[in-house]
Amino acid sequence: MAKSLPVTQASKQSLANCFSKWMLRAVLFAVFCVTCSWLDSIKVSKYNPSSGTLVGFKRLNTLLQERWYVFDPPFLHEVAREAIAAFPNNPEGMIQHILTNLTSTYPQPSNTISLNTDSAEWVFNNAGGAMGAMYIIHASITEYLIIFGTPLGTEGHTGLHTADDYFHILVGEQWAFRPGALEMERYKPGDVHFLPRGTAKQYKMHEGCFALEYARGWIPLMMPFGLADTFTSTLDIPTLYHTVRITARETIKNIFIGKI
Repeated sequence: MAKSLPVTQASKQSLANCFSKWMLRAVLFAVFCVTCSWLDSIKVSKYNPSSGTLVGFKRLNTLLQERWYVFDPPFLHEVAREAIAAFPNNPEGMIQHILTNLTSTYPQPSNTISLNTDSAEWVFNNAGGAMGAMYIIHASITEYLIIFGTPLGTEGHTGLHTADDYFHILVGEQWAFRPGALEMERYKPGDVHFLPRGTAKQYKMHEGCFALEYARGWIPLMMPFGLADTFTSTLDIPTLYHTVRITARETIKNIFIGKI
């Protein structure tokens, strides 16, 4: 019969094994973060029109030549403003106008980007304490485009994300605030509430508020925030199923055409 190790030696060996496992996990997590940071840096190249030279691959927020993203924030802002002008206080008309504009710009099926044109495919969304409904127009690894809102109003935490978020108000009004601010930010139809990656705010959408929301960055890393309330509060499994089903379906469709 094999001799058992002394209790103290066995404990030391167990601690050493545990330490090694956590060190390996920490190293893998660090490698993952560095890889994401590097991939994020090569999404863009920088061109300086005054000098006509390539500045490099460092990520900046102005004069960008995007390589991984298809949607252009100024274009989406213009589409949202056109929808507001064409169908004031009519969210349904605005949504159809936006879809018509997007599908004329990116005819479906497309080798560039896949869009979900079924505007009846709405699901609840509970995240950061806020509740509304969303219609997913596009979902991929680096971008998503949705209509989000509620006729009742809601309030919550924006979340701390790995993506830049552009919240185009279509109808209604949104308020926001960050710690230290003594006055609220107010966004009305036609305004864009820009939330840079790595920042968070409290926000409130008044009753009847709907928005065109566009995010660009690492979208899969936003999913835990978007789904956590299901497990800690609502236990709404059917909504969880449909959210995952639609998001996965649209992401896979885009992967198949080469859209990351």
